[in-house]
Amino acid sequence: MAAPDSTPNPLSTPTGSTHQDARGQKHATGHSPETPRTPFSAKNTFYDYQEERKLQQEDGKYWAHHPSDMATATSTATTTSNNLTFKNVDSIEQKLLNPSTSSHALAPEWPQQASHSSSQTDPFYEPPQADQPKPILNENSPLINDEDTHLSEELRSLYESFQACLDLRDKYIGLSKQRLVDNPQSFDSKVIHQSIAKGTAPAHPEWNIYPPPPKPHWRANSDYQAEEAWDFHPRDSRDQLQDHPASPRLEFDFDACTLPGQDGRFRFAIDSHGVYQIYHVNSTATPPNTCNNQPVFKIPTIREYFLDLEFVFEAISNGPAKSFAWRRLKYLESKFSMYVLLNEYQELADMKRVSHRDFYNVRKVDTHVHHSASMNQKHLLRFIKSKMKKSPDDVVIYRDEKYLTLRQVFESLNLTAYDLSIDTLDMHAHNDSFHRFDKFNLKYNPIGESRLREIFLKTDNLIEGRYLAELTQEIMTDLELSKYQHAEYRLSIYGRSTDEWDKLAKWVINNKLFSNNVRWLIQIPRLYDVYKRSGLIESFEDLVTNVFQPLFEVTKDPQSHPELHVFLQRVIGFDCVDDESKPEKRIYRKYPLPKDWSTSQNPPYAYWLYYLYANMASLNNWRQSRHFNTFVLRPHAGEAGDPDHLTAAYLTSHSISHGILLRKVPALQYLFYLKQIGLAMSPLSNNALFLTYERNPYPSSFAPG
Repeated sequence: MAAPDSTPNPLSTPTGSTHQDARGQKHATGHSPETPRTPFSAKNTFYDYQEERKLQQEDGKYWAHHPSDMATATSTATTTSNNLTFKNVDSIEQKLLNPSTSSHALAPEWPQQASHSSSQTDPFYEPPQADQPKPILNENSPLINDEDTHLSEELRSLYESFQACLDLRDKYIGLSKQRLVDNPQSFDSKVIHQSIAKGTAPAHPEWNIYPPPPKPHWRANSDYQAEEAWDFHPRDSRDQLQDHPASPRLEFDFDACTLPGQDGRFRFAIDSHGVYQIYHVNSTATPPNTCNNQPVFKIPTIREYFLDLEFVFEAISNGPAKSFAWRRLKYLESKFSMYVLLNEYQELADMKRVSHRDFYNVRKVDTHVHHSASMNQKHLLRFIKSKMKKSPDDVVIYRDEKYLTLRQVFESLNLTAYDLSIDTLDMHAHNDSFHRFDKFNLKYNPIGESRLREIFLKTDNLIEGRYLAELTQEIMTDLELSKYQHAEYRLSIYGRSTDEWDKLAKWVINNKLFSNNVRWLIQIPRLYDVYKRSGLIESFEDLVTNVFQPLFEVTKDPQSHPELHVFLQRVIGFDCVDDESKPEKRIYRKYPLPKDWSTSQNPPYAYWLYYLYANMASLNNWRQSRHFNTFVLRPHAGEAGDPDHLTAAYLTSHSISHGILLRKVPALQYLFYLKQIGLAMSPLSNNALFLTYERNPYPSSFAPG
């Protein structure tokens, strides 16, 4: 390294001014005869070795460790920390949650320096600029600049589109009465009895159901006791109720059920758009029973539905919206990970302190079980073998123009009870069914034979579903013995004829399939094209009529379908199922109405979902006015196929099953998070059909909440 050059440095600080060292601190030079320190050569721009080593040693120390600044550093830091104040501290959290809040609005107010000399010695001191007001926390202050509180145009447009999507969701769910507060079944018995005790009329009548629910096992931490409200049905004595759910079920007696009378206020009719509407009955008109032209309840039209659907499509496909939603989801996922790291051991310790509670004795509800697959293979195999040994001469099926007994059926298959095993049943989905929905459905057939499925797993067969009813009773008994396991089983209504509902209800009533651990969900397969080709229906409106006509009839007059009325008290809602990976050909520029949809082409998913939603919404409004339980729409959506299925479900459905394609639409996934729409995910089922287990998005969907 060359020696310092003796040539006058053009960058030297003149006398009477200040110079700046390597740390950026300014020092007054005054008129000292000492030559200003020049750390580098003006000719070659290299540092002198000694000067460079000295600067490195000084830079390696903290600011408070420099001997020349020690006294001022300690006094300044102490004064600053003691005088640091915040204004309107309570609003900090609100500002953090409000994206429009600028960083200046959250800054603390620093005290002014005591003197000019202290400001010169404090390296962190920055003199306030005269043209800018001092930032404080209160955004309503006139000292805040407009640019600090106003959103950018892009961000404002993004927030408005998200808010409009949230409002659309609220509109559709509110009009269809799918909220918890809309179901008379959810009315709080405690509030009702407190109103009666005070001598005031309750806002809602008490919900009665037979057989009654089990006696509560919890004890409230208040003056209200659970036993005081235990009078769910006036015709049931309290000594009939079992204290333990594992005890034998109360024997169901259909004659003990209460059937309300006919509703003379309203009548129903299907309009020109394929939606059942409720009309007022004008008793003064001539002739009677004529109705007004305007429906009683407002139901969104199909045009309004597709316009709203298109708006949501555009909102979630916007580039800034996708970026914003993705970053928010990643933030929420990281926030959950941080919470786990901080609180995992504390939560484990808290759980251990709770007596008589662990994963096995907390109540669990399986909300996604198809009834035909509700038993495991070993249970079904054991049941089939027992029937072969005990009832081989039962006439079970009519095939090839003759009636066959169970023994003859197995002889035609060249099988005996000894030959049956788990492997011969072949009802487990392996790798051969991956992306093969047709093979997946064939797994419902024992030994690959549809006749065995008809005998053992169908409700509508020659033996009126007796075998399946016995299997179901065994499953219910297992659930009740476990005490803490509940299930919602899916039963199928195909829409081929209007008597399907009565047959299904009579199967439940006649076989006394009632359990406090079981509720029912009705699944409607999207098989219009199959029924059309077989000649069972003429148009899509026929299918809508077959599904909803009996429901409106029993709502108007429960005595017209007594078994159906009792069965519907335990039905939760509707599901829409089929292979979502089927292509949806857009053969129409504008979709025809159901009465005009007479081609063999299956309607698209959004079309199916609207007519299920619209007719269920009209039905729910009428049932709520009669204080009957209402239903929710919980379709299969987002398992495969077009992600647009999830958008239709976002508008119309209470919750969905699967939803694994949400990972491809971050803006829609964020909307699902904001509205807390439930996802009944099935990683093991997806592993056999559409998505391998290690790629399943369940963890990333659970973490954001």
